[in-house]
Amino acid sequence: MYTAFFGLAQEPFSIAPDPRYLYMSERHREALAHLLYGVKGGGGFVLLTGEIGAGKTTVCRAFLEQVPKRCNVAYVFNPRLSAGELLQTVLEEFRIPMPEQPGLKGQVDALNAFLLRTHAVGQNNVLIIDEAQSLAPEVLEQLRLLTNLETAERKLLQIILIGQPELRTLLARPELEQLAQRVIARYHLEPLSLKEAARYVRHRLTVAGLTGPLPFDKPALQRLHALTGGVPRRLNLLADRALLGAYATGQAVVDAAVVDKAAAEVFDRPPAAPRRRRADRWRPAVAWAALAGVVGLGVGTVLGLGGAAGWRRAEPVAPAAAVAPRAASTPAAASPSAASATAGFNGFAAEDEAWRALLAGWLPQAPEGSPDCAALAGQALQCFRRADADLALLRRLSRPALVTLQPGDGPPLRALLVGLPPGQVLLQGRDGRQAWPLARFEAQWRGDLLTLWKSPPGYAEGALSTAWSRWVADHLPPPAGGTSAPADAGEGLKARVRDFQAAQGLTVDGVAGPVTLMQLNRVAGVAEPRLD
Repeated sequence: MYTAFFGLAQEPFSIAPDPRYLYMSERHREALAHLLYGVKGGGGFVLLTGEIGAGKTTVCRAFLEQVPKRCNVAYVFNPRLSAGELLQTVLEEFRIPMPEQPGLKGQVDALNAFLLRTHAVGQNNVLIIDEAQSLAPEVLEQLRLLTNLETAERKLLQIILIGQPELRTLLARPELEQLAQRVIARYHLEPLSLKEAARYVRHRLTVAGLTGPLPFDKPALQRLHALTGGVPRRLNLLADRALLGAYATGQAVVDAAVVDKAAAEVFDRPPAAPRRRRADRWRPAVAWAALAGVVGLGVGTVLGLGGAAGWRRAEPVAPAAAVAPRAASTPAAASPSAASATAGFNGFAAEDEAWRALLAGWLPQAPEGSPDCAALAGQALQCFRRADADLALLRRLSRPALVTLQPGDGPPLRALLVGLPPGQVLLQGRDGRQAWPLARFEAQWRGDLLTLWKSPPGYAEGALSTAWSRWVADHLPPPAGGTSAPADAGEGLKARVRDFQAAQGLTVDGVAGPVTLMQLNRVAGVAEPRLD
């Protein structure tokens, strides 16, 4: 009703799970990293909890798009089942024929045979249970017994439990102590902060077609956050009704008074703030040291996720190990506490030294001299610089980058960022790698970055050649549905680029610029160094 009034093509705050509106905050990305760790963690349980509407399903959907090809996934979304019914559902999800022998034993034997068979051919198996707070204690105990299925080297089944905060309370019961001890990683998804909520609102409006100023003033955004507690689903409900209220009164900009009136209509009374609990992020030192080596956190780039059913999945790319030795071989990176205790960091003394460290992951032999981006064009490499970057951009680009650190009153340090495991950054200096707590890095990082990316044939910034246009058209995910307009040229191609940008959480302008092309390289499987 109000879309044309605000210059929108469609309603921006529908609660339907439209993948084009997928927005991943920093905390959503970190939650995703825990799930990805569960795939490669060698068995046991991974726990993801959060308030109703906090975005657990968003994270799970993003995870399903990032699951490796050789990984079988069973997804249970209705856990109000008995142990036998749950096992039957798991067999159906894994497409395992029903056993002739009745009862739990026959089901467990059939599952065990399947796990051994798939393990023999190099496949992993993951069981995801949503709304897991509804599981009965006896069913949880049966799930624990399933994790006993193992070989001499590893467990054969990883189980991810997703649920509301009551799930944590459930697992704290004495009779479930054995299961609780098998949780290898857990994360509590907190609501959005005020800044994240404002970005969330802007993102959804941009995807819906907004090209002008934001139709919410600053006090209105503050009231939106205060009244919803930063819970995304509540934000959708309240922002939608506020836009409708502004339209009804002819206001071009939503103010705080309109938001308050909308809240009275949507919530009947202002909702209580969501339960604020300290994020439950149990991170064993050994687990996170392993995580630094196994999770290629392109999760900053995970966001080609929604609507990607027919899209090509990115093939494995050149790991950041090509840039430097892996973190596991560096004593300083053994654990967050070890990194925190490190007194200093020996960064690169000269700009040309830092430049060679960056080039080492891209070229067989790094040239001598100071940074010369123009000289790299002949090798299909382009520089990308930003002076005002943030952590979200680093995660999205997911590639080694030169950064400048300002430790107090001392001289600035040059470092090569080579990894972003949850809660940490991995920095390379003259003496190798060092793991820093994320807070320490953010306090000292100036916000600059310099990185590289592979450009398509015929690329020239600001000019779309025929070869470049063809490469973009060939590597973009296929257009959703049918379209009568050509999808590989002109407006048809721009529309496909806009769809891709929206799915990736990028600025939606239909222009295949450097950031869009870097994301497209990832989706297309172009081999580029990646962050650990």
